[in-house]
Amino acid sequence: MSLPLYQVNAFSEQSFDGNPAAICILDEAKSTQWMQSVAAQMNLSETAFLESKSDRYSLRWFTPTKEVDMCGHATLASAHCLWEQGYVDESESILFDTIGGELTASLRQGLIELNFPSNCATAVDKPEELVALLGIEPIFCGKFGEKYLFEVQTSQELLALNPDFGALKLLPERGVAITCKADQGSEYDFLSRYFAPWVGINEDPVNGSSHCALAPYWAARIEDRALVAYQASQRGGKLIVKVAGDRVKISGTARTILIGQLLA
Repeated sequence: MSLPLYQVNAFSEQSFDGNPAAICILDEAKSTQWMQSVAAQMNLSETAFLESKSDRYSLRWFTPTKEVDMCGHATLASAHCLWEQGYVDESESILFDTIGGELTASLRQGLIELNFPSNCATAVDKPEELVALLGIEPIFCGKFGEKYLFEVQTSQELLALNPDFGALKLLPERGVAITCKADQGSEYDFLSRYFAPWVGINEDPVNGSSHCALAPYWAARIEDRALVAYQASQRGGKLIVKVAGDRVKISGTARTILIGQLLA
């Protein structure tokens, strides 16, 4: 038995930036334990598993250590793969059934556009221990779901972050997005980084789901329009985000790097 397996760099226009995801196309339902074992073997921030269901696809995402309920970059990579490999015609939108809800992907003017639920951050008191371990002085502290969103004053502060991930993992957290307004004259509107050692990802190269909170946060402070975002990890990636009512449209590009067969 073998299954098609792809590695796709999401939010990437080059071969070796963006966020890599593994995409496995299933011919039948597989156990959660089997999918988690494959994700651990792939050892990427996310491995996505797709199963055709009539007019839609079932989609599940796994980090090397656990299943997650929302993932932007592996959804974008999945849509790219389905169109590029001929599973779905490029003129058709794709409907995904996920544990995080129903999601759609469409091709628009050369970009893959995802339609995700908005997840606005609510202001909270500063979590002193977490902030100290991150080494930041936030000018905003908020939470979206179980995750934190912090704004820092400058891009220099954001880029200089070098957290102690071993110490962070001792805290009962889930994920942390840290953001700042881009420097004047930049092609971007805002920057961010995302840390999640609690789910096996010290720093996510480009995290799509956090932009469900970052988009409404910055739309309220800059302008309610399509915003150009840059995730400033070592690999880096560009996203275009737009708030549309209670949804966020996240757009980007993707590039297939590997095509193979899973023999396990």
